[in-house]
Amino acid sequence: MIKICGITSAADALAAAAAGADAVGFVFAPRSPRRVSAAAAAAIAAQLPAHVLKVGVFANADPAEIRATADAASLDLLQLHGREPSALARYFAPRPIWKALHMGAPGYLETAAEWGECAAALLLDSGGGTGRVFDWRQVAAFEGQKLIIAGGLTPENVAECIARTGPWGVDVSSGVESAPGRKDPARVRDFIRAAQAAFASLYAKKV
Repeated sequence: MIKICGITSAADALAAAAAGADAVGFVFAPRSPRRVSAAAAAAIAAQLPAHVLKVGVFANADPAEIRATADAASLDLLQLHGREPSALARYFAPRPIWKALHMGAPGYLETAAEWGECAAALLLDSGGGTGRVFDWRQVAAFEGQKLIIAGGLTPENVAECIARTGPWGVDVSSGVESAPGRKDPARVRDFIRAAQAAFASLYAKKV
């Protein structure tokens, strides 16, 4: 699973899809420089191939607002970055949820335990938009769980990340940008190629 997050334009979304992205992310958090409206996300999503997952990124938003936005933008799944309780998994069903954990933050292991059976995947992040990697050795605490690694990934380090952590997926935003919310097509292509090669090598070793 390779996700390009912080999409704000159809051109960037289509470039990511053409390069081989499995998913694109739309940020709805109010303070983010990559924030888009539900209408803008819907217009972009309508131009994407059906196989590319449309992910909505939220943090501590009102559940009814999240569901309304997801419906309006035709989102395939939700990525929650706040203090959301696991009971929301039932509220948002049948849409899957990726629950983000800010590695090293107080209570992140307790949050992981709470969401363990409710989330389709756990997304391990360094703190949301920091552009920094976390200590990948922390991934060992989540053995056997479906993990997406985020935080500070770039075309230059994503292969090392995959080799060291063995995740189900990777997620990038600022690491492939020319400016906040503006993707650099060449860096997007380089990131996806590097990730695909690293995943292929990882799976070959498992076989």
